[in-house]
Amino acid sequence: MMPHDIGPVLITGCSSGLGHATARVFREAGYVTIATARNLDALTPLVVLGCEALPLDVTNEASRRAAVETAEQRFGPIAVLVNNAGYGQYGPLEEMSPELLQHAFETNVFGLLRMAQLVLPGMRRVGRGRIVNISSVAGRVTTQGGGVYHMTKYAVEAMADALRPEVKPFGIDVVNVLPGPFVSRYGEKAVASIPDTGPDTPYVAYKRNIGKYVLEFLQPDRFGVMPAERVARAVFRAGTVRRPHTRYNVGFWAKFGPIGRALTPDRVVDAYMTREIPLR
Repeated sequence: MMPHDIGPVLITGCSSGLGHATARVFREAGYVTIATARNLDALTPLVVLGCEALPLDVTNEASRRAAVETAEQRFGPIAVLVNNAGYGQYGPLEEMSPELLQHAFETNVFGLLRMAQLVLPGMRRVGRGRIVNISSVAGRVTTQGGGVYHMTKYAVEAMADALRPEVKPFGIDVVNVLPGPFVSRYGEKAVASIPDTGPDTPYVAYKRNIGKYVLEFLQPDRFGVMPAERVARAVFRAGTVRRPHTRYNVGFWAKFGPIGRALTPDRVVDAYMTREIPLR
């Protein structure tokens, strides 16, 4: 597609990282780009580039409705929705409170699906549209320490497979982008998400080791870690090519990690990861 072929592009979670990079790529290519985030001030650099900015908390129904309604009133039905907003909830599953679980799913799954539900009527009216979900290799390969995050990304994978054939007859495509590790503040935020349950928890050392592993795995100079801009270009391709793939696996780990995992027995993976992230 070319910019004149479609309507506006709405991207969630643009305050930093991949959402910010994706908004830049779409805007620089000439698309009407609506960048959203909870904090409008964080979108100022994108506004300078020519992006439109709207406040959006994907966990809040009034905020979701207001963002979509305002965007459609100003620019017409959304042509491409990029569901990027999300975060990594880490820590041992035994210590995940119902509140932490709910917030992770509200952000990474329920908010994502609700945004799709809100833009679909407009897409259906004009007979075309694209929903691009930022999933992850974490939705295909699970490692200990990030169970809640993996659960949400597996849900995004299942959702796409169910939604895609339901909306295809209306001229609407659903595409998932599954990045491997890339440079962002994800690691710091993931470590900060590990719940503090006090000094008496049996997971004191384990939680420390989870944080150490995540930060080391995401070091910019580590094998397989990409710049966010590479992933953003893949998102752009997923949102604009005329006949998209159903999934785009971006980077070495996203392309080959699921294959290696499928060929490796569970107990072997368990033993390896326990050596990487020891309990004590």
